[in-house]
Amino acid sequence: MKGGTRIGLKPLEDFHLSDLESLRLLLRGHSVIDWSRLDITSEQEIRQFLLVQEFDPADADDQARLDAIRREAIGFLQRNFLFPIPKQIANMAIEDLLRLASGHGHRQLCACAILKCMHIIHHLEGRELLMHVPVSDQELFQLVEEKVYRVIGGMLAGGFPITEFVGGRKNKDSLYTKLLSKQETVAAQIYDKLRFRVVTREKNDIFPVLQFLMQKLFPFNYVVPGQSINSLFNFGAYCESNAGLSPLLHKLQAAPGDGDFTPTDNEFSGQNYRVVHFVVDMPIRLPDKIIQRASVNHSMGRVGFVICEFQIVDRGTEASNELGEASHSQYKERQKLAVLRRLHLPESAANSRATLPPPPPPAEPAPVSKRKGKP
Repeated sequence: MKGGTRIGLKPLEDFHLSDLESLRLLLRGHSVIDWSRLDITSEQEIRQFLLVQEFDPADADDQARLDAIRREAIGFLQRNFLFPIPKQIANMAIEDLLRLASGHGHRQLCACAILKCMHIIHHLEGRELLMHVPVSDQELFQLVEEKVYRVIGGMLAGGFPITEFVGGRKNKDSLYTKLLSKQETVAAQIYDKLRFRVVTREKNDIFPVLQFLMQKLFPFNYVVPGQSINSLFNFGAYCESNAGLSPLLHKLQAAPGDGDFTPTDNEFSGQNYRVVHFVVDMPIRLPDKIIQRASVNHSMGRVGFVICEFQIVDRGTEASNELGEASHSQYKERQKLAVLRRLHLPESAANSRATLPPPPPPAEPAPVSKRKGKP
């Protein structure tokens, strides 16, 4: 990224169909398992897709790991569904499967089915890997932070349109408050123990920045389904208004609700709060010093997964979010009031005049559920 500004940041007019498909998945909180095809065709795109998954196409051990996952996926399909897979496809390398999954016909269907099962198997075994290695949350968090700071720090040094970047870990008091304030929340559902916030210069910078992050930091297929909140972009209308994105809209895979915002059910958020929020199960390549601690001999590779939260907003919207009932301080006061009520303590203990806001009307786009520093 030397030489200055925006090198590596793709302008909207140069977006490919795969870029827009990935962005829609992130904004809507969809699952890649529901896709009917990929749109990855060039050698560069294939290589980058594997690298962001923490697989090095030139590494023999990584290729062996990918082959093992492929064989397990094919075995699963044949054992449980008697799914006929031509031998030529069953023996394909991962690069060829990715290319084939972006085509058409029965061969493309076979490739997609194999890749979807590989996605699930790799994810499950990556999670299981962490159970066999004595590694603390703090060590894992540090690995994620190093990865995030390396990529976003490079973006800042390269002149990308980012005016603020903040990362942090939720402290214990914030965790306690979150679990006390919402009846449906349990410890396993806290996704923001590790969270990162990016502020761009302009609203139109958000799509290119997200596209770059999905190429270099986290793969789109590990955005956690059902956890995205988008109160900034009416996806269909925004794309229609852009000359580069508009021609791609009719090529997108069918999905309901593309013209809608992605709402929140967080009763503590101000109705005017606007942001793009999503959760990623970040693939992390475990270093040798951690892998060597494994208590059993296993063949689950060296890629684990760590949940973390991301938020992105432009600086104009960021300024508006700190005004009135949408502000962080008002959010915290409403949350404290809910805790006092659940604990049957006097509300005067909150030393606040905050009141819980009414739920937003169903037809209106609702604001984001989480913010930097919020439990």
